Amino acid sequence: MMYHHVGSDRCSNELNIFEQHLEYISKNFTTLFPTFEKLPKKAICLVFDDGYFDFYKFIYPLLKKYNLKALLAVTPKYILDDTAKDDASRLNYEHNDLFKKYKNATFCTYKELKEMSNSGIVQIISHSYSHKNLLEDDTSLTQELLKSKEMIEQKLNTKVEGFVYPFGKYNQKVLDETMKHYKYSFRIGNGVNKDFRGINGVIYRIDGDFLQSPNEIFSFKNMLRFKFKTFIKSLVGNRWV
Repeated sequence: MMYHHVGSDRCSNELNIFEQHLEYISKNFTTLFPTFEKLPKKAICLVFDDGYFDFYKFIYPLLKKYNLKALLAVTPKYILDDTAKDDASRLNYEHNDLFKKYKNATFCTYKELKEMSNSGIVQIISHSYSHKNLLEDDTSLTQELLKSKEMIEQKLNTKVEGFVYPFGKYNQKVLDETMKHYKYSFRIGNGVNKDFRGINGVIYRIDGDFLQSPNEIFSFKNMLRFKFKTFIKSLVGNRWV
């Protein structure tokens, strides 16, 4: 699953619907971190992109309440060590302004990330160094892939094994370079995976933003659509990505 916000103007969910969604997951699935071991039945991996402050403020408490595990993909360029800003001011920005206003602690701080990482229910992974499209000509893959990993590991004293492609953009060259540094990589895609080997080496995620009901994603019709897309992508490979 892929999520971004709660209570924002874009790429978001209403808090009450989102809590009901997590409650449904807690009753019907086993949440887990990536592993190459045999998966339990009805396993699900929750992945939150970008690491906005609302994750710490609203989502992290819900994960604790329902005893759910989740990955949080962060971009070190926008992370402050700590902040004296109050919660209301940190939340008072529209989605498109959050990166521009990062000095106002619109993202989780390293202090908050450390707390969540130590909890055992949140695993921090990389979402690149600067949230840059990795297919652009002037992109430094060394900085976006390796520097981001090294900074997170140093700041949090934890091992970073997963990477989420910004905007879901990658090609075979980028994938090959990514897998030199990470065990797992994730993209957008609305596909399902049998295990953490993914599809052609990349783990697809179902878009969980803008939920209208707690369990709509898991309807028979939607799951059939996701499985069909998985089948097509397994045939096409990474050359069309």
